[in-house]
Amino acid sequence: MSVLFPKVNKPREWDYRPIYYDKDKEARKEKLARLQHGDLREEFERHRTEQQRKQRRNLWLWIGVLAAVAIVYYLLR
Repeated sequence: MSVLFPKVNKPREWDYRPIYYDKDKEARKEKLARLQHGDLREEFERHRTEQQRKQRRNLWLWIGVLAAVAIVYYLLR
């Protein structure tokens, strides 16, 4: 020990981090729990039908755009 500068322990610092609710994180945890309990087939079917719906929507969108371009081209020609 030093006579001029005695060692004094610092008080413990307050280290508080509040826990915030994260809806996405909770949904991921719930999805993982469902998949671990055997709902893998249902999840696969739901995902596949969503993809098919998106592909069908995109197809009709492109058909509409091409039809509109064809009509405009025909009218301006």
